[in-house]
Amino acid sequence: MSNSTLQTIATDQAPQAIGPYSQAVCSGTLVFLSGQIPLSPAGELQNESFAVEAHQVMQNLAAVCKAAGGDLDQLVKLNVYVTDLANFATLNEIMASYLSQPYPARAAVQVAALPRGAQVEIEGIMQLCAE
Repeated sequence: MSNSTLQTIATDQAPQAIGPYSQAVCSGTLVFLSGQIPLSPAGELQNESFAVEAHQVMQNLAAVCKAAGGDLDQLVKLNVYVTDLANFATLNEIMASYLSQPYPARAAVQVAALPRGAQVEIEGIMQLCAE
């Protein structure tokens, strides 16, 4: 059964979904962004360092936000998954370079593994202004 109130968001400026999911789904004024790993829009893993991975993930999120009609400053919640919390300071520094205050709410957890051997994955929720 389909839900006609949901709108899928897709852009070629971020990697295509590698499974049965959408890059993002809009429901009302909320946009639910699927987790992004450090794949280039062409689907190539950008894994020269943790910093390179984190920048690529943030660029991917920005592209999906833009495709939904918003930007990173409209994110209200982020869930961050890393394979090593020793990279937490680097992650915070990189995220701060993409986000403005007030920062979104966030959770960050260490996980055993991520798709494609990535070191970081971030998913989010964005609030679009009511029309």
